[in-house]
Amino acid sequence: MSDVEEAVTRAYHDEWARVVASLTRRFGDLDIAEEAAAEAFATAMERWPVDGVPPNPGAWLTTTAVRKAIDRIRRENKRDDKHKEAQMVYDNTPPEPLGAIDDDRLRLIFTCCHPALAMEARVALTLRMLGGLTVPEIARAFLVAESAMEQRITRAKAKIKAARIPYRMPSADDLPARVSGVLAVLYLVFNEGYLASGPDTDPVRHDLTAEAIRLTRLIRALLPDDGEVAGLLALMLLIEARRPARVSASGELVALDEQDRGAWDAALIAEGHRLVRERLAAAAAGAAPGRYQILAAINAVHTSARDIRDTDWSQVLALYDQLVHLDSSPIIALNRAIAVAELDGPEVALAAVDRLDGALAGYHPYHATRADLLRRLGQSQQSHAAYDKAIELAGNTAETANLTRRRDQLR
Repeated sequence: MSDVEEAVTRAYHDEWARVVASLTRRFGDLDIAEEAAAEAFATAMERWPVDGVPPNPGAWLTTTAVRKAIDRIRRENKRDDKHKEAQMVYDNTPPEPLGAIDDDRLRLIFTCCHPALAMEARVALTLRMLGGLTVPEIARAFLVAESAMEQRITRAKAKIKAARIPYRMPSADDLPARVSGVLAVLYLVFNEGYLASGPDTDPVRHDLTAEAIRLTRLIRALLPDDGEVAGLLALMLLIEARRPARVSASGELVALDEQDRGAWDAALIAEGHRLVRERLAAAAAGAAPGRYQILAAINAVHTSARDIRDTDWSQVLALYDQLVHLDSSPIIALNRAIAVAELDGPEVALAAVDRLDGALAGYHPYHATRADLLRRLGQSQQSHAAYDKAIELAGNTAETANLTRRRDQLR
């Protein structure tokens, strides 16, 4: 990749959400914002090799995208009078009063996560508009066909336009009810960054994890007493702390049991543990913990152990038992089975995992977990077949490399 291509790629990671959010605020149309932003980045690929990378790529991209948007609006509204055209070009409309936090991207999240949209549409739309993920990447994250995901995003944008959903922060009274959908979105954005699903992307996209953490911090500033906001922030920090040890020098994913724990980010772990302790104190006072708080507590146990052998698996299992009452999804059951394997043995865990076949047949971690349990039971041939299936379904090249190595070690 040339220096200019690297600059465009870096600008895409850093500036996509800002450009889209800025255009959405100005033009009030997600389609125009998205397409104009995409055209601006395409223009950068053409112009920057000739003119050089601008000193402020974000400003250049925003200005270019605004021009592209205006050109499109002019083409589609040739009969509009000159006054409207001049108003569009010079943007003399006074800005709306700012909320508690002035951030275009945060406003964009609340727009995309409006309760008028179905939850799946909210998540998909925000991943596209804020995270800049491609439709194939989002489709893999949801385990659905690309065409279905494309239709889902298109319908969501049409619904926002038809229902005149405003681009603004919700009122103080509406904010608590609206935040749960936003947290779900941010968690999926974080997960896509922590282990990207696409085969041709970096295995770890720090831009997405950093953006998810940044926006979660902003929401925590808005709702400092919300336990789930604090829980999600703690969860992200404790997972992000392990990022330096997640991918080897050869580009292979490194599983938790093989990671160099000395490479973990001690500052992020300390902050995450502090948040978990605060939520545990609140729970002791009678505040029932939510899903993110329990997941954060599980990760606090893992990051407290100096070695994988020091992990308090009984505490991990107890937390998963608590979590199952809030979230009975098969993925939670799969993760719980991993703790069961450490306490009750791989045979008991395998029986629990096999019961999830119908729900998780297309989910590669299910097959990877089965492969590892079968390996521990000495069933090499069946383990090999399970690894083959996991490799077939895995999208990320770093994860594929790890699974391939583990499979080949069976020989």
